[in-house]
Order: sequence, then structure tokens, then C-alpha cells
Amino acid sequence: MRSRLLAVTFEADDPAEAARFWAGLLGREVVEDDGGVLLPGGEAQLGLRFAPGRAGRLGANRMHLHLTSADLDDQRRTVAAAVGLGGRHVDVGQRPEEAHVVLADPAGYEFCVIEPGNGYLAGCGPLGELTCAGTRRAGLFWSAALGWPPVWDRGEQIAIQSPRGGTKVAWDVWDGTPVAPNRQCFELLPADGDQRAAVDALISLGAARLGVRDDGTVVLADPDGTGFRVRPVESALTAPGP
Repeated sequence: MRSRLLAVTFEADDPAEAARFWAGLLGREVVEDDGGVLLPGGEAQLGLRFAPGRAGRLGANRMHLHLTSADLDDQRRTVAAAVGLGGRHVDVGQRPEEAHVVLADPAGYEFCVIEPGNGYLAGCGPLGELTCAGTRRAGLFWSAALGWPPVWDRGEQIAIQSPRGGTKVAWDVWDGTPVAPNRQCFELLPADGDQRAAVDALISLGAARLGVRDDGTVVLADPDGTGFRVRPVESALTAPGP
């Protein structure tokens, strides 16, 4: 049994502010539910959730979003819009010749506005990729868990994508892998509504059970030890996701 990726959750000291930023930048609706503030992704774009917690810490975030650009003017407009909404330029060691622009959102999470002409992200939509600090083993686990085939697999780098297309999710072992506590995690829904069967299937693929939250959400860890959540359907938004 496969699970459905509803969203990636970002902790923030002001979830509403972070949600307003990303809703304005991506043109998405804002939905408040018992898990925080959700920006649904639709059929082929990754959903984003912002929940109360610790703000991101520059240089220590495990996940980064990559936005695409149709042309140079579009890239400039996206960067200007992000700064106008409360984002800021940050230096993470990018070289002057690199054409992507690195920014941070109001919650302290880095993201990149990728230059036009990037063939790897062609056709992925405005939210082109989520990159994660992790191993190929973790990527293969998530490929099996979600039913998303690998679309890039070289060395320790791997990326998967829904058969419907849209946002790619990638793993790469970065130097200086960030330490716990992790402020970002995947949020899943059981594909057919059976949370227990979904959890059992994830454990059979190599996940470890960590606990259960008060709302019935089951907390697991993938083969890299990175935590994620499987929500009970009755407590989650059930709009279609990627």
C-alpha cells in the first residue's frame, strides 16, 4: 500500500506570516486546519504547510525549495516579488558565475530561484524541486513509499517524481549534514484511507516507528533517521496532491 505526499511541513515562529509569503509568491490559497496553515499543491505541485515551532536556521536546514523561471525577466520578477513579500538575499557560498539566486523566506528557510534554460527542471512547474540532505537509500525508500519512479540516479544523488509530473524531490549527501532537531518533515496521507495499513507498509519498507501524537498522527523515521508523519484521514485536508 502506498501513501500520498500531502505536503512538506516547515516549523515557524509565525506560521501565518510564512504562509502569506509563499501564498503570495506561488499564487496559492491558504487553508487553516488542525495541522497549521496549508498551501495545497494541486495535482502536480508539492503542498507546503507551516506549523508552530522553531524558526529555520540558515545553514542548518535539511530541505530547500527550487523555483523555476521562464526567462531572465521572469527570474527577476520572482526575486523582486520575494523580497517585496519579506524575503532576503543570503550567501550560502554560491559562486559569482552561478546564475541561480539564493534567498531566505521570513521563517529562515533558504530557497533558490533557478535560472531559465535549466533542462533538469523543464516542465516541473513553478515549484520545480525540493532537495533534501540524505542518501540514495532514503530516496529509494521514498520512491517505493510514494510510487514515484526515479528520474535521476547517479552516485549518491537521486531524484523522484510523481508519474503525473510536477515537483521533483531529490536527495544528496551534503558536506556538514545538518544536525537535529529537524524543523522540516514530510506529511503523508494513506492512499486508501487506512492509516494502520499505510504505516505497516512503510515499516516493511524500512521506516521506524517513533510515536503517536495526540491527534492520532503517527510519527516515523525514514532509513536516514529523518522523521515524517502519517496523518489520519479524518484530521487532514483531502484535496488531491501530487
